Amino acid sequence: MADAAKQRYALITGANKGIGFQICRQLASRGMVVILAARDEKRGIEAREKLKEFDNVVFQQLDVADPASVAAVFEFIKSTFGRLDILVNNAGIRGVDVAGDVSVLEEYIVADCAFFEAGGQVEEPFHPKAEGKLVETLKNAEECIETNYYGAKRVTEALIPLLQLSDSPRIVNVSSTLGSLVLQPNEVAKRVLSSKEGLTEERVDEVVQEFIKDLKKGKVEEKQWPPHFAAYKVSKAALNAYTWLAAQRHPRFLVNSVCPGFARTDITFNHGPLSEVEAAEAPVKMALLPDGGPSGSFFHRLEALSL
Repeated sequence: MADAAKQRYALITGANKGIGFQICRQLASRGMVVILAARDEKRGIEAREKLKEFDNVVFQQLDVADPASVAAVFEFIKSTFGRLDILVNNAGIRGVDVAGDVSVLEEYIVADCAFFEAGGQVEEPFHPKAEGKLVETLKNAEECIETNYYGAKRVTEALIPLLQLSDSPRIVNVSSTLGSLVLQPNEVAKRVLSSKEGLTEERVDEVVQEFIKDLKKGKVEEKQWPPHFAAYKVSKAALNAYTWLAAQRHPRFLVNSVCPGFARTDITFNHGPLSEVEAAEAPVKMALLPDGGPSGSFFHRLEALSL
């Protein structure tokens, strides 16, 4: 390995498979010391073994929903490397199950992406062709919010002191086009999360908690939350807002969120036009931004790759 002064250290969450695993591979191939973090220790060790051609990848157990686990990662990085240069918050879950034909998930994602690209304009209501149904339970929704939003925030806040020791700190939050406010029909959420003036973490948290409260009361439709992927969309919209706030708080950092694209992973039941390798390219590009690059922004895959 290179000497410690020049070496760069990167932590990737949810990295035992999928896009996170490929981010690890791509950063390791560029000479980074990569901390492959995963909730399941056995799967994490197996993932590390798949990258055994690299001597610069280490495994560390991390459950982003567990404060004690996050604190242990902090201590590991501090005692082993002394600082952190790159944090990629990749860990995430979809928040829905599917009953019947799983290809219905792809139909909904494609329809949402088309709606986004059309700027929120649609000529006729969407009706899936596949004989499947999206199922969103309270338990799934709460776990989705806890992992995708609170988990990413928890890890970031814990590791800020180590990132502050870096000459070029980078934070990349893996988000989604589905978190776009174009796909958010709840006007209060849209207004709060789109406002830069007066936006605070407390206000973002209030939006998230209001969604959970309405979900518990069975008022998702009445309060005009998204009709499908509701928890996922709320969690990613909140993550995008938090990204902007973190960038303002730490002006020396480059903090961005990025949609890697619709990829064939476990989350999508292996549907989608992109491979995991292709999807990892955009987060890796954001992790390696040169000094003076953008910060506080949400990028779609092609936007990120064009930087």
